[in-house]
Amino acid sequence: MISGFFIAVYNYFSNLSFYIPIKRWLRKNHTFTTIILLMAVIELTRVHGDFGFEAKDENGHVVKIDSSTESGGQNYGVRPMQMLLMGLGGCSGIDVISILKKQRQDVKDYKMVIKGDREAGKEPSLWKDIEVEFHIYGNVDEDKARRAAELSMEKYCSVAATLMGAGANITYQVFVHKS
Repeated sequence: MISGFFIAVYNYFSNLSFYIPIKRWLRKNHTFTTIILLMAVIELTRVHGDFGFEAKDENGHVVKIDSSTESGGQNYGVRPMQMLLMGLGGCSGIDVISILKKQRQDVKDYKMVIKGDREAGKEPSLWKDIEVEFHIYGNVDEDKARRAAELSMEKYCSVAATLMGAGANITYQVFVHKS
């Protein structure tokens, strides 16, 4: 009952043009703010074949999702389990770049390569081993880059914590490419 109320409040305020002043007003009450700001609203719609979906967040960002062709999909979009690895990259990437910017490091470019192995012969088949490569380009101190990756993967990245909580073993390497 209470959670339904907060969903209604969130939906109402997020669609109003004066949302920002309302959000500031709600910040005075920590309980409301925490619940409203942490709540994600995703709308999933089937748009292509049996398993081709579009997922849209509360800001209108759209992601195409599909099953593998072996499972009856038509390669319309990203497979849901790969999207978890993409989320890991995005979450950790934001952390690492933010940390390095605060340390006044000159990051010219950034890339991550993420590889994962899932459990064989199990349903559900969870991620078992995940290897992450951080490629940081620019005039960046290698120790600071390694520390930023460590802080992200072991402290700040919620996606990494979620995957590790589900039993995934995540290893990572940091490569600094001086420009």
